[in-house]
Amino acid sequence: MKTLSRFILFIVVLLGIALVILAIDFKKFFDAPLNVTSEHTLYELKPGSNIRKVANTLVESGFISHPYYFIALARWQGVADQIKAGEYEIKTGTTPPQFLKQIIDGKVTQYSVTLIEGLTFRQALTTIHANKNLLHHLVGKNDQQIMAELGWPDEHPEGRFFPDTYHFIRGMSDVDILRRSYQTMQKYLEEAWSKREKDLPLKTSYEALILASIVEKETGLRSEQREIAGVFIRRLNRKMRLQTDPTVIYGMGDRYDGNIRRRDLIELTPYNTYRIPALPPTPIALPGGAAIDAVMHPLKGKTLYFVSKGDGSHYFSETLEEHNRAVTQYQLKR
Repeated sequence: MKTLSRFILFIVVLLGIALVILAIDFKKFFDAPLNVTSEHTLYELKPGSNIRKVANTLVESGFISHPYYFIALARWQGVADQIKAGEYEIKTGTTPPQFLKQIIDGKVTQYSVTLIEGLTFRQALTTIHANKNLLHHLVGKNDQQIMAELGWPDEHPEGRFFPDTYHFIRGMSDVDILRRSYQTMQKYLEEAWSKREKDLPLKTSYEALILASIVEKETGLRSEQREIAGVFIRRLNRKMRLQTDPTVIYGMGDRYDGNIRRRDLIELTPYNTYRIPALPPTPIALPGGAAIDAVMHPLKGKTLYFVSKGDGSHYFSETLEEHNRAVTQYQLKR
């Protein structure tokens, strides 16, 4: 009996020592950072993966030495079935518990694409398609096909998308970005239209969008946008042609080479506001929120003309005579 008791005690001691060693080893695993080779390392957790698959891929990538502790950690915390697919950034110093929390919380890596005010729809599309982190389903499609893909087949795309920075995760596409941008524009435009000044010579929010796109292209200074909008509103009220160069340029399309000639000003196109006595049929660019607000709340006054001063700002005039003198001063002599 003594021999058996001693043997059992020996086994218990060995088990105790093994458990202590195991606990020390687990604590070491718990505290040690994942073995990443760069400051920002990406890890893709594919849909349908379980905790065992994740642990094995971490081993295969060299981030941890063996999978068992990671699996045990997840099961010990009761979160083994809560992991979320996506692309994750592993920063240097990230420990296994921190990474486990990351994939449980779904804190996936985000990317962004920025659509700038004043871009045409095609220029915005080029910006989106230049982003390598997006999937591209719309390459090679014409405007009508794109709008049909987005769910608005009867609409012209120009001006319909709100310029902003859009964040996305791996697996999202150009369709996702454009849908979000379209919905953002719709919401912003309708809210602004509901708060517009009374007696504007604009029948619909779409007409306001058209005018906002012209204001956007006329000046890069937000401080001038309400005054320029005021000029256009007064001209519309007086049945005067808008006579704005950006609409002529848009109507020229690919023929525009940086110069507007007399023949361009007298050419009759749907967008030549030197010839048509109204707004063009569609916007000519993506207007930002400030340009939309400027159209809804134009600066009151008497000015009917403006000319570029060559420094990004404009000179505003009430009469044609004053305007002609300003053209001579700022354009011809320059």
